[in-house]
Amino acid sequence: MLEVKRMEPFYTKRDGARLKMVFAYQYFTIVKDEELFHFIPVEGKEIVINLTSLQIENLSEVFVFQKGTRFIRLPLYQLLLVSNIHDHLELILDELELKSGEQLLEAPSETDLLIVELEDSNRLRLIDQALEQRDKELFYKLTEDLKPMEDLRN
Repeated sequence: MLEVKRMEPFYTKRDGARLKMVFAYQYFTIVKDEELFHFIPVEGKEIVINLTSLQIENLSEVFVFQKGTRFIRLPLYQLLLVSNIHDHLELILDELELKSGEQLLEAPSETDLLIVELEDSNRLRLIDQALEQRDKELFYKLTEDLKPMEDLRN
């Protein structure tokens, strides 16, 4: 059996009723026969979870792990069968407060998404305007509350 030692998404993005977790180098490691293998994003690099059913949607995604010159290629469905990845997924969902019994699982309406998109584009337009006018105070005020790009649409 494989053991998932570390599993931290590089970033997560909520897209309606789906959660995408994207992984990068060194954020995902497994142990096989007491040897540590590191994830490398040469094929699959994301796990997509349907938040309504809490089911993984991309089971055929192939994850590749490397140790030196040796590689392990595992489809996600196989990784789910032969490792403790469920424990790590549960911890990630708990940290994001996306437990199945909570109302947070409702998808935002199209209106909510449109409002967020308009607010984001307006803020970017104001930042551009502050840059053109060389208004440092306004620029810093507008950018101090910006979240990383992966969180803008969540």
